[in-house]
Amino acid sequence: MTHATVDIILREHRALSAMLRAILLLLGEHRRRNTVPDLSALQAMLFYIGEFPEKLHHPKESQLLFPRLRGRDGQLDEVLDRLDRDHANGERALRELEHALLGIQVLRETTGRNAGWEAFEAAMRQYVGSYLEHMHVEEAEILPRAEAALGEADWAELDAAFSANRDPLTGCEADEAYRPLFRKIVSALEKSGGVGSALEAFAGASQPKFADHRPDGRH
Repeated sequence: MTHATVDIILREHRALSAMLRAILLLLGEHRRRNTVPDLSALQAMLFYIGEFPEKLHHPKESQLLFPRLRGRDGQLDEVLDRLDRDHANGERALRELEHALLGIQVLRETTGRNAGWEAFEAAMRQYVGSYLEHMHVEEAEILPRAEAALGEADWAELDAAFSANRDPLTGCEADEAYRPLFRKIVSALEKSGGVGSALEAFAGASQPKFADHRPDGRH
């Protein structure tokens, strides 16, 4: 039996993986063309990671799921410790990437490929690789142990908490405040020049939904 929490975690992993790969594809396409991507689009993509995976996904894993598995197995505890460190380090790495983009903007380095862009791309590739490995460990080692070890009372609490997540890339309708963010991201991918390959990065994740709320009540 797969519980709602596990399904939500897997869908959020697919969504985050899609966004990370889309960033690399966007950077790679502009590298091929010897141009630089839309700075605001990259900022929007990193902002998504900060608003959804970092604020909603990771805290619930570290504060609600992982503690329920601690103390059962010494080796598992070591894995959980490493994953918790990853969560903390990932948040710092994201702030550093955002700061690097801000530096590029402030120093007006957006007109061509230079040391600032090269450093940002190298840091981005390392960040994505670490993140994908982190999610693999959770799916291969943590979720199966949780399915085997936790009771229904645990799952009831976890399901209620994780079901409150509203990540638009997992099929939830984007809240009004976030609709411009996702439109900017999708538009940047469509205009990247590598439309097919960029949009393929969203395979397995849902395109954000934008309900058209009209005065007459129709959608």
